[in-house]
Amino acid sequence: MSGLFLSKGLYPEDFFRATIEFLKREQQADGSIPWFEGGHADPWDHVESAMGLSIGGEYDAAERAYFWLRDSQLADGSWWAAYRNGEVDNRERRETNFVAYIATGVWHHYLISQRREFLQAMWPCVQRAINFVVGQQSPHGDINWAVDADGQSMEDALVTGCASIYKSLECAWNISVVLGEPRDEWRTARAALGDAMRNKPERFDRTWESKARYSMDWFYPVLTGVVPPAKGSAHLQKRWGEFVEDGLGCRCVSDEPWVTVAESCELTMALLAAGDHARAVNVYSWLHQWRDGNGEYWTGYQMVEDLLWPDERPTWTAAAILLAADALTEHTPAHHLFKEVRLLEVEAELAEEAERYTSGR
Repeated sequence: MSGLFLSKGLYPEDFFRATIEFLKREQQADGSIPWFEGGHADPWDHVESAMGLSIGGEYDAAERAYFWLRDSQLADGSWWAAYRNGEVDNRERRETNFVAYIATGVWHHYLISQRREFLQAMWPCVQRAINFVVGQQSPHGDINWAVDADGQSMEDALVTGCASIYKSLECAWNISVVLGEPRDEWRTARAALGDAMRNKPERFDRTWESKARYSMDWFYPVLTGVVPPAKGSAHLQKRWGEFVEDGLGCRCVSDEPWVTVAESCELTMALLAAGDHARAVNVYSWLHQWRDGNGEYWTGYQMVEDLLWPDERPTWTAAAILLAADALTEHTPAHHLFKEVRLLEVEAELAEEAERYTSGR
């Protein structure tokens, strides 16, 4: 199927029910969500899948996913790069953007469910995770991409990874404000990271070949608020022809004939963040030709060989489809998360809490 044009208030619940059921079906008994049956789970993609469950109204399943992370968290606040069948599958490193993403997922779930007890239950886990990540920040503001098996910093920074952390620090700050424990050092770290990303390009890709050929390096700064909305459209326009294939989607890398569904969904949300609603609707409308009959979505399409590749239909791709649909239709109270930067003010949150108390809500 193709040509699904979504707009505010027009979330096709019946159409997406099979996709949500797919996420539920792939979730393991312990709460973890692997890429697919028999595959591994990593902390970032696991959280992405949990957000899809929240959008689908599957609050208990989503919370089991977050509690799995809470219960498997290491003493320093991090997680290993991958897990499989209840065991660590990759002990080579612990990636900072993977670790930080727990804050984005927890805040997303709270925005939708309004379950304050869930927020409180996850707060110690979020604190440990964000403190681990901020501990990897350099004096220049960039954040090391990982630590190795021995806990030693792997000293270089990724544009996409740091952009994702930038959004996670926004969410972590908001959690801290809602719970009455504002962590000013997190807001300071976020500001320093934003400054590094906007003004210190030499801090990124220092020890390896530039990753600018990856589309995520192009649109993630817009998606996460590093590039402000006023500059977002011009930023995306600069490399549009390198990455976007009309009628198909967004390439993963500029020099390979391969469009991927998850990147196309994230580009959809980046376009919304930049105020380019028409192109966002159009890009998203192309993606459902990559849907199979069970509501799952293929990873991508290889244009030269005319084949779906790889032979995978990952949970996180399905979740990205749901996140973009929510952003377009404003179906849940979290629809704005990847379209806007919303940093809570302490005084405003206290006033709102007082109003809730006096009105009995």
